[in-house]
Amino acid sequence: MDEIVRAPLEPILHPSTTRLQWLGVFTFGGHFLFGWIWGRALPQPYDVFWVRILLALSGLVLLLPRVNRDLTARPSVWVFGIVFWLQLPLFFGWMFLMNEGNKAWLASLCCMILIYFHITDWRLASLGTATGFLVAAGLFWWTRGDQVWVGFDPVNLTLMAFSLVMSLMLGMSGANLRRARLMHTLSTMGVMAHELRTPLATVNLVGDALRGLAQPDLPVPKRMKLEELSQKLQNLVRSMNRQIDTQISNAQLLRLPKPTTVLSAFEVAQEVVAQYPFRTTKERACVDLVLGQDFAFLGSQAQFSRVLDNLIKNALHALAATDRPLLPGDLRIAVHLVDGHGRISVADKGTGVPLRKQQRIFEPFYSLQSTVGNGLGLTFCKNVVEASEGRLTLQSVPGQGATFTITLPVWDASTPFVPPSSSL
Repeated sequence: MDEIVRAPLEPILHPSTTRLQWLGVFTFGGHFLFGWIWGRALPQPYDVFWVRILLALSGLVLLLPRVNRDLTARPSVWVFGIVFWLQLPLFFGWMFLMNEGNKAWLASLCCMILIYFHITDWRLASLGTATGFLVAAGLFWWTRGDQVWVGFDPVNLTLMAFSLVMSLMLGMSGANLRRARLMHTLSTMGVMAHELRTPLATVNLVGDALRGLAQPDLPVPKRMKLEELSQKLQNLVRSMNRQIDTQISNAQLLRLPKPTTVLSAFEVAQEVVAQYPFRTTKERACVDLVLGQDFAFLGSQAQFSRVLDNLIKNALHALAATDRPLLPGDLRIAVHLVDGHGRISVADKGTGVPLRKQQRIFEPFYSLQSTVGNGLGLTFCKNVVEASEGRLTLQSVPGQGATFTITLPVWDASTPFVPPSSSL
C-alpha cells in the first residue's frame, strides 16, 4: 500500500496524442448526442442545453496541438484535469441531483465514476470525485434550497458506493501493475549491465598487454603511442564500469534502501572528483571543488557517489555542447550550510536546460539528449536524495548554464545514531 500511495502521480493515464484527440472529439459530439437523447428521444426531468454547449466546446481545447502534443507538460496536465473535472464529477453530479437521482442519471453517474478512474491517477480521481460532488451539491442547494439530499436513497447510495469502491480497486491495481512492469524493465537493464563486465574485463587485459609491449628498447614515438592506447582503453573501461554501476543502481530505482551511514559531504565530493574518468586534462582543470562548510548526513556512499557522478557527467555534456574552450571554474561543485541545512551544488556554465523541459527533467525515461542516455539518471539522483529526506532541485537559464542543488538534513553528532529500519 505504501508503494502504491507514494508512487509518482500519473495525471494522464496511457498518454497519447491520438487518444486525447479522440477524447476531445467524443466530448464535443457526446454532449450534443446525449442532449438530444435526454431532451427529445428519452426526455428527462431536467437538462440545460447551453451548459452542454459550453462543455462540448471545452472538448475542442483537447484538439489543440499546444495541449495534446506534449502530455507531460504542466499546462497540458492542468487543461486535461480541469476539462474532465468539469465534464465528469461536477456535471454528472449536478445533473444527478437536478434529476432527483432517477435511474437514467444513477446509471450515468456510476459509469462516470468508472470512466474518471480509467483516464487519470486513482488519487486524483478520488480527489476530483469528492470535490466535484461537493461543488455539485453546493450548486444544487443554491438553486433548490434544502433539497440537497434528494436522490440519495439507500439503493442509490449502495450502487454509487459499489461503483466507487470497484473503481478505486481497479485504479490501485492498475497503478501496481504499471509499477511492477517498470520494476521488471529496470531489473532487466540491471542484469544486462552486469553481463557487460565480462567483455570489459577482457578489454582491460588488452590495455595491460599494450602497456607491457611498450618496452624501453622501442623507439620513443612508438612506446608513447602504445602507452597512450593502453591509457585510453583503461579509461574507457573505468568509464563503462561506472555506467554499469549506475544501471545496476537504476535497477533498484523504486526500492532504494533506507540510508544507514553517516557521511561527510565534502569527503564524498572529493572522492568522486578524484576518481571521475575525465576524458581530457582540460575537463579536469575546469572543475572547481569549493568548501564553504562541511556537514554530515545520513546516506549511502555508493549511491551518493553515483549521484554526483551523474551530475558531473551531465554538466560536462552541457559544457561540450557550447563549442567553446573549457576554462577553470566552468564546473563548480560547492559544499556549504544554508539556514541549518546542508547543500551540495553542481553548477555549470553550459547550454542550460530549456524552460519547457525543466519541469520534466526528473521524470523516468526522459532524457535531455535524444541520442544519449536512457532518461533514468536524474530520476535515480532524485530518489537517492529523497531517501535521505533531502531535495534535488534545478535552477537554469537557457544559454547561461544550470545549477543542481542537493539539500539535506544535517546529522547531529550529539544525537545517538539509530539506523532506520528498511522497508520495501
